[in-house]
Amino acid sequence: MRQSFPSELRQSVRELVNSPTLSRVSMYAVFVAVYAVIPAWFEARNKLSMLSGVPSDIHAALTLVLGWLLVFRTNTSYGRWWEARTLWGSLVNTMRNLSLKLVNLIEVPKHDLSRLRKILSAFAPVLKDHLREGAHLDDAEVLGELNEVPRHVPSFLVSLIYTRLREWKNSGEIDGQQLIVIDEDLRKLLEIVGGCERIRNTRLARSYRAFARQCVFLYLATLPWGIVHNFGWWTVPLTAILSYFMLGLETVAEHTEEPFGMDEDDLDLEAMCRTIEASISEIFTHGSSSHTPAQTSRT
Repeated sequence: MRQSFPSELRQSVRELVNSPTLSRVSMYAVFVAVYAVIPAWFEARNKLSMLSGVPSDIHAALTLVLGWLLVFRTNTSYGRWWEARTLWGSLVNTMRNLSLKLVNLIEVPKHDLSRLRKILSAFAPVLKDHLREGAHLDDAEVLGELNEVPRHVPSFLVSLIYTRLREWKNSGEIDGQQLIVIDEDLRKLLEIVGGCERIRNTRLARSYRAFARQCVFLYLATLPWGIVHNFGWWTVPLTAILSYFMLGLETVAEHTEEPFGMDEDDLDLEAMCRTIEASISEIFTHGSSSHTPAQTSRT
């Protein structure tokens, strides 16, 4: 049911007040407004006559140019965020497809399916940790006989599935066509890992990020002095509003540029991991119950 406009407005105000990012931007805007009091005070005492000949259209043009720069910066950062979201959406679908194929297209012993279930369930949390502080895997059944975890754990988990598929192929439990069908989803998993790593390891050029910040700083530092002759004390609130939007765009761009962290603007990877785990559990539970004892006892 759609909320009424007053309810949506109240919710938006609560989110605005409770948002640490926007609260920090508001604090910066207040600092800029306090700074704008200085030229307004001098103008009120007619001590800025030397600036009266400076056309105010200069800052209007600068506002337009800087606005386009910040919009481009924000769109670039959001593009990275959306690409990361798309990759994790593909991960959810790929894990479901792979689970369904393993459960319904092949007939293998239950203990093999149980181990595959553990491997698939561990994949999403491992990828999440791999994109953050580093992946850890302590499940002895998943590790098998290895004494230490490889450095690239997501690829290691996929290799475990390939090893099991090779064993099934050699023993005749699956044929070449089934192997090709399952291989398609395993390749998608590795492509998703590679796409996420590319986003994590390739940030926007440092010079571009520094240039955007410097432009915002110089613009806000000169803005009150350029418009005070036309607006007087109105320069203070006007500067506060403009600085809020300028700094807000830059801050949002900075936060959405790294989508795999744990800030409020980052992807909720924990929720997507829970979704994947629930889907895998449901598929394997229903699939295992549909297998007959004769099928699950094959060796």
